Amino acid sequence: METSFIAVVEDDNEIRSLVTGLLVREGFEAIGCRTAVEFDRLIERQRVDLAILDIMLPGEDGLSLCRRLRARGDVPVLMVTAKGDDVDRIVGLEIGADDYLPKPFNPRELVARVRAILRRTREAHRVAPVLPSERYAFGGWVLDAGSRALTDPDGSLIDLTGGEYDLLLSLVTHAQRVLNRDQLLDWTRGRSAGPYDRAVDVQLSRLRRKLAGHPTGEALIKTVRGGGYIFTPTVARG
Repeated sequence: METSFIAVVEDDNEIRSLVTGLLVREGFEAIGCRTAVEFDRLIERQRVDLAILDIMLPGEDGLSLCRRLRARGDVPVLMVTAKGDDVDRIVGLEIGADDYLPKPFNPRELVARVRAILRRTREAHRVAPVLPSERYAFGGWVLDAGSRALTDPDGSLIDLTGGEYDLLLSLVTHAQRVLNRDQLLDWTRGRSAGPYDRAVDVQLSRLRRKLAGHPTGEALIKTVRGGGYIFTPTVARG
């Protein structure tokens, strides 16, 4: 199996060295970048399978760099934030980060988060070419699990992050059932999730806003008081 290449964008020399060393010991290829400029130079010459971004960077900060990477759409992002900076974490997820991890972090948790993101990415790339496309149709919408593409009733393509897609697929495949937060957290983030993980809340809010911007989208996901969420339409699988 091809080794995954990870870029660690962190201006603290000690942390950058520790993280890259940890990833190398875990079997990854990893290189550190002190600034967004160094990362840009790296990505011009090297395929990057995952970027670990610190928010506080000299020059362009991690949030801005994350936004640029999301616009490209081909590099998963794990944001690293200072402990307690909920606003930064939420903003990072809002602009498209696949996951976040607060400092100081447990090295084993970092590795678990990295593996979870890479596993989702590899599965997306591996499944599409070899398996027939699984399609889910609901109220004029179509979710294509092979290409991970969502189109609205007008045929417009909806841009989804990896986390948003995983969340929507969980809802679609359990349509018309009340799903609680813990179930969604487990299905979308698995063992990488912590007991107080808020990523699913942020991603669900962002997903609902994206859907609401298109015909009938505002009615697809309903909140059930004290229970969780329900994907309301009937889903046809083909």
